[in-house]
This record gives sequence, C-alpha cells and structure tokens, in this order.
Amino acid sequence: MKEIHPNIPQRTLEAKNRYRDRVDLLRSRLDMLNGKDKVLMTMYLENGNSFRQMARLAGISETSIAQRIHKLTERLINSEYITCLRNRNKFTGRQMAIAKDYFLRGLSIKRIAAKRHSTYYRVHQTLKKIQGILKDSQ
Repeated sequence: MKEIHPNIPQRTLEAKNRYRDRVDLLRSRLDMLNGKDKVLMTMYLENGNSFRQMARLAGISETSIAQRIHKLTERLINSEYITCLRNRNKFTGRQMAIAKDYFLRGLSIKRIAAKRHSTYYRVHQTLKKIQGILKDSQ
C-alpha cells in the first residue's frame, strides 16, 4: 500500500477520496449515454481532454462544453433515472423510455413528445405519474 505523507491533512485525503469515488461512479454509468454526450464524457473522463481541446474539436465555445459536461455529470450522479432503473418493475417500457429521455438525456417534454410520436399532454402526464411513483418508493 502506498504510504501517505504525514503533512497532508485528513480533510484533504477525504476530499480526494470523494472525488475519486465520484469519477468512478461517472465512469461506471458512461454506458447509459449515447451519441455526442457519450463522446464528450469519454473525452473528459477517460482521455483527460481539457474544455479548450474539446471546444476546438467540436467547433463550439469552451463555456458550452463546460456547461454540457456539468449537466451530464449532474444527470449521471443525481439522476432520478437511476431510481427508475432500481424500480423498473413498477414502470412500463414506454414510461422507462420517457424517463430516460427526460431525466438522463435532458430532453424537453415537447421534444420527447415528437420523438415518441405522442402529445405534450400525454408525456407530461406520464412524467407526473413517474415522479409520483418515485416519491412513493423513497
């Protein structure tokens, strides 16, 4: 085991371990993403690319890349979609697809309705039902 330097405060070590745990969690959930989101997160986590490098490759601003990475990180770590997966027996396939689009991919209700060939109202009602089930399971 690697010896720890005696001058490093315990708080610093704990913060470092929390950061490592968070990165490991993100890496383990990377397969839930697809398309551009997966490529961005892979570049960021696995390859260690900077926002500047990714911005140059994508042809968009560093700020846009940073915001996208931040949103993806939050969705992967704090996602209600993970709770949906844990309670998947309470949902239909259609509800799980809507939950993934909304909670993980961050699509708007309008875009989900278009993608799923449904109405805005129906998708909204489905999301309310999903959120109700999630509240009950907590």
